[in-house]
Amino acid sequence: MRHLARKRFGQHFLTDKFVIDAIVDAIAPRPGDALVEIGPGLGAMTGPLAARCGALTVIELDRDLAARLRKRSELQVIESDVLKVDFGALAHRFGRPLRVVGNLPYNISTPILFHLLAHVAQVQDQHFMLQKEVVDRMAAAPCSKAYGRLSVMLQWRYSIEPLLDVPPAAFEPPPRVDSAVVRMRPLPEEPDIDAVRLGEIVTVAFSQRRKVLRNTLGPWLAAQGYMGAFDLARRAEEVPVAEYTALTRALAPPA
Repeated sequence: MRHLARKRFGQHFLTDKFVIDAIVDAIAPRPGDALVEIGPGLGAMTGPLAARCGALTVIELDRDLAARLRKRSELQVIESDVLKVDFGALAHRFGRPLRVVGNLPYNISTPILFHLLAHVAQVQDQHFMLQKEVVDRMAAAPCSKAYGRLSVMLQWRYSIEPLLDVPPAAFEPPPRVDSAVVRMRPLPEEPDIDAVRLGEIVTVAFSQRRKVLRNTLGPWLAAQGYMGAFDLARRAEEVPVAEYTALTRALAPPA
């Protein structure tokens, strides 16, 4: 029976063989990889990935699709909301860092990225299909319109590399937006960086993008007792990631 895409799950199934082959080549799976696919759907990438690495763990929320996938002996199926999956426990089970891939549901892609950020120490790399606008924001440089909270919060822990753009026609049904594939490789962990504290700073800084930081971040820093020399005459998008992390390190941890 033909599976109909379910809008509530944000399902858009990749069908273009050229794009599928290009993505699998970019991932370059090998036997023994701890490979985890999020949202395998109808299995367009699942088959080629499993063919190269021998076995694959897939995370699928749709009950009907999960049932189909369980018929394939090379797959370990986790039927769950990906935001409830403990990737740290999964890496522990494999005994090695994870390689995470997937055509992420566009309606919850940012929450998924932040969920994985909490497990970055257990990840070798990540390859995702996302809305192109999201990939642009992930990879954006300071002083650009796309540079924002997402850019800072991911770039301090990952090397972000856009790989290829994918048109709507590569999917069934086609989404209303362009897509792109991105590679994310974890960077060495910086000492003395409180991720929660960094998140607070970045959220306040970008809360009103048009205002200089003196009017947004300035009062917040004063309330924290910060007496340093951080330049508040700039807008949030003018501050490089390294300066946000340095500010986080300079601040005392929250009480």
